[in-house]
Amino acid sequence: MVAFDPLLRSPHLQTIAAHFWRRPDAAAEFPTERHLYRTEPDVEVLVCSQRPRGKARGEIFMVHGLEGSGEAGYIRSLSTAALRAGFAAHRFHMRTCGGTEHLCRTLYHAGLTGDLLAVLREFRGAGRAPAFLVGFSLGGNVVLKLAGELGESAREFVQGVCTVSAPLDLAACARRIGERDNRVYEARFVRAMRKRLCATGRYQKGEFAGLRSVFELDDRFTAPSFGFGDAANYYRTQSAIGFLAGLRVPALLIQAKDDTFVPFAIYESAAVRSNPWITLMVTEFGGHLGFIGRSPNRLWSDEAIMKWIGGVVVNETPFESSEV
Repeated sequence: MVAFDPLLRSPHLQTIAAHFWRRPDAAAEFPTERHLYRTEPDVEVLVCSQRPRGKARGEIFMVHGLEGSGEAGYIRSLSTAALRAGFAAHRFHMRTCGGTEHLCRTLYHAGLTGDLLAVLREFRGAGRAPAFLVGFSLGGNVVLKLAGELGESAREFVQGVCTVSAPLDLAACARRIGERDNRVYEARFVRAMRKRLCATGRYQKGEFAGLRSVFELDDRFTAPSFGFGDAANYYRTQSAIGFLAGLRVPALLIQAKDDTFVPFAIYESAAVRSNPWITLMVTEFGGHLGFIGRSPNRLWSDEAIMKWIGGVVVNETPFESSEV
């Protein structure tokens, strides 16, 4: 694997640059099909699918981060890389995301795995091979938690799991996002969360008065709406780090030491380091969902993911846990 040579060494510049960086988009080359899946009686989720020419080498499901969607740049660029490598690309939207607020009477949360599993069951029922799951940020917590929950039975639905900048310990990450150097990001998350919650028709703007942090919104809205009580219990029970012991499919975890939202100490824990199914790929720089490298390896994390997936498909181990 080519070592990561960062274009920018500031975690904030990496995080911001990655958000605005112009990405390749294969929509014209590989048409997109939008499918709604009913996962519960009152819930429909959106999956945007693209297929390569000829028989697909495999299926890749991508799950976005907090307040994101399948239109996020990091998902569109990985979709392009996947399609050009011969894989089908499926952009999974968590409930109420991607313009689907009206299709769900409930919200989503960081440990909500049932919707994704329901879609994977439909795919297997249609004769599709087990899929690769790729989760970005909060989506990384979802895919790892799902694989850990399923244990040995995960292999029926999942061939491998990849994450980028996953907040495996939700409480630790909520505290970190609330620190002064992340104030601008947190304000943006809060505005997006407030807008989406209001768009469901279940909440009014006045209910958000005085709430300025992700923790406060989770404590007031997310946790109670799913029966978790408060944010502390929600974070404790839904963090993927508590489910890693059950992981029995190959997993690649890509993480920068300077991630401005995710304390790296989480990735030094025994839960991560002791599981032989986990390959940890650590970079010194990269920020949160950044990993913008110097040319020709500009979108370095896309390359790392596709190389790892290709190795799993041919039953090879493309690389071991390392710093790059």
